Amino acid sequence: MTATTGTDDGRDGRDGEDDRAELARLLPPAVGFALPPGRHEHHRERLMNQIDHDHDTAASAPASAKDRAPARPRLLRPSFLAPVTALALAGALVAGYSAQGGGQAPAQAGTGASASERAGNAQPVALVLNRISDAAAKSDAGPVRDDQFVYVRSQVQDGDLTGGTLVTGPLAEREIWYAQKPGPQKKLGQIRQDGETFPINAELGDTDGTREGVNRPTYRWLAALPTDPQRLLDHLTELTPESDTQEHAQAVFDQIGHLIRETVLPPETAAALYKAAALIPGVTEAPGAVDAVGRKGIGIARVDARYSWRSEWVFDPETLAYLGSRTFLTTDTEIGGKGALLSADAVVKRDVVDEAGVRPQD
Repeated sequence: MTATTGTDDGRDGRDGEDDRAELARLLPPAVGFALPPGRHEHHRERLMNQIDHDHDTAASAPASAKDRAPARPRLLRPSFLAPVTALALAGALVAGYSAQGGGQAPAQAGTGASASERAGNAQPVALVLNRISDAAAKSDAGPVRDDQFVYVRSQVQDGDLTGGTLVTGPLAEREIWYAQKPGPQKKLGQIRQDGETFPINAELGDTDGTREGVNRPTYRWLAALPTDPQRLLDHLTELTPESDTQEHAQAVFDQIGHLIRETVLPPETAAALYKAAALIPGVTEAPGAVDAVGRKGIGIARVDARYSWRSEWVFDPETLAYLGSRTFLTTDTEIGGKGALLSADAVVKRDVVDEAGVRPQD
């Protein structure tokens, strides 16, 4: 987007909006976003796309609407990527308050269980994850062809920090089509949310396209991962960069959560991922956990004490299939109180389709 040109005398409100948007585009990613390489830029690109859309809408609106203060876009869920939205939400602002609450006991808000129930129902997390692993190994998911798309429809709930304090938005339906083509790709799929459809473009800086990998986990790439749990954990730990703004173990846990949530996993890879998660220090069972739409299930959780947030995965208590996740604050902070929701999701449909934008048959 190019700012409107003209003389100083001729500048109007829209010119100021253009200048601010153009200046925002030139700013580097905010320090403190604990995301793997390229995800800063991807998150910023989505935000800038929304700014462009807001500006185009304002430009075509009646004059009375143009006179109003421009609305600031909310922080969208990364279209392809952040392992948990809280990484992007918390990374920008949590650094200033992490010393206030880091290391305290995690909040139990959202778990749906009393303290006595949690104490009575808790099992060694390795046993729980082994059960989930065994169920995943029996899945008939896949294979997915290189010319197909993985389709994921979810109910999602996001936090908004544009005003400086955390405001949790309403539930919204999100659909994503992930391209599976091997090699560098400039079009990685598309996302549909809030009535709008956006393309998923290559990571910024990938001028020849983004290759399959941890930032673009195709079925073929997932199938090639080690299936020994320790080797797999070591491999994912190497792929997840160290950060001064997030516990590395939490980053790996969230990375595994992203793979579980946003892909169709080969059964052997899925089984290994759950056993690998059991080897991460600090991972615990969370009895009574609920997903974004309130489905109660078996929970697997980890607390990032440095930034005072808790990530929970939720599994169906009977089938042990993945249901969704929640991430919330574990202490009172400057952006929100203990238990405030950073993000939540509930997977409604996961399938494979032949074309982006086309829904699978129910």
